[in-house]
Amino acid sequence: MNYNRREFIEALAIGGGSCLVAMTGVNMANAVELPGSDGRFSASNVEGVLSEIGAAGAKQSSDIKIKAPDIASNGSMVSVAVTSNLPDTEYIALIADHNPHPLIAEYYYSRKAQPYVSTRIKMAKTSQVRAIVKAGGQFYYASSEVKVTIGGCGG
Repeated sequence: MNYNRREFIEALAIGGGSCLVAMTGVNMANAVELPGSDGRFSASNVEGVLSEIGAAGAKQSSDIKIKAPDIASNGSMVSVAVTSNLPDTEYIALIADHNPHPLIAEYYYSRKAQPYVSTRIKMAKTSQVRAIVKAGGQFYYASSEVKVTIGGCGG
C-alpha cells in the first residue's frame, strides 16, 4: 500500500491511540459526561436550576463578592469574577437569570483551593448574575445586575 507522508502520520496516530485505549481499558462511551445530561444545564429558569443543584433555600451572603460591569456593551462577552470568603467553600455556580438556560458554569474546589473564578459569560439581555456557593454543606448566594446593551445569546 502506498502512503504519502500525511496519510502515514494519520494512520500512525489513529492506530497508536486505539492501542492506548485498548491497553488502559477505558470505556470511551462512559468517559465523557455531556453538560445538561442531568438536567442542570438544560433547566430553563432559575428555580429549576436551584432545584437541580440542591440550592433552593440558599441564603444571601456578603462573604461572596461578584465583580461584574454595571453595563456590558456586548452581551456576548461579559467579564465576571467571583470570590467566596466563606470557610470550606467547595462549589461555585454562575447563573444569568434571563438566559434561555440560566446555569452558565459550575466550579468544584478542594479544601485547599482558593475559591475564586474569573471568566467571560454570554448574556441574552439585562439580568441578575448570581453566584451560588456551597460552603460547609450549606448554599449561599450573591447577585449583581448587569445591563446588556447589544448582542448576547438572545440575538
